Amino acid sequence: MKLNDLRDNKGARKKRMTVGRGIGSGKGKTSGRGVKGQKARSGTPGILQFEGGQMPMIRRIPKRGFNNIFAKDFAIINLGRLQEAIDAGRVDAKKPITSESLRAAGIVSKSADGVRLLGKGELKAKIDITVSGATKSAIAAVEKAGGKVTVTVVAEAEVAA
Repeated sequence: MKLNDLRDNKGARKKRMTVGRGIGSGKGKTSGRGVKGQKARSGTPGILQFEGGQMPMIRRIPKRGFNNIFAKDFAIINLGRLQEAIDAGRVDAKKPITSESLRAAGIVSKSADGVRLLGKGELKAKIDITVSGATKSAIAAVEKAGGKVTVTVVAEAEVAA
C-alpha cells in the first residue's frame, strides 16, 4: 500500500446538499426553509420558548424549593465502605485516617468542606479517624469497635446551644 492509495471508506464523507439552485433540484427557491418569517432568515437563534403569545410553559409551572447558599458540601463515606477499603488494603487501619488519606486511596472525591462519616454498614477494625463531620451512630460504631473519631467542624446547632 502506498500513501497515494489511501482513501476514506465509501460513504465516510457525505457531500453537503446544494440548495437554492432552481426548482428542478428539489431544494430551490427557499432552500427548504419554507416561506418568509423569522425562521427563514439566517443568523437567528430561533424562538425556542415562544408559544404563540400564550403564557410560556416555564412561567406556567410553579417553582418549588430553594438553594441554600450556606450549605456545606461534604464528601460522604459510610462505615461499610470504609471497612471494605481496610479489608482491601487501600487504607491502613493502624495509622490515623484523615480526609487526605481517604482522597489518596480513592474512596472519597474532592469536596469543598471536607468529609462526613455516616453510620451505614458495619465496622470491625479499630481506627483513629479525623473528619469534618460525623453522625452520632457513626461515632458510636467507631467507639464500639475500639476506635476514636475526631470531628473538626463544629455544627451550627452545637454553637447555638
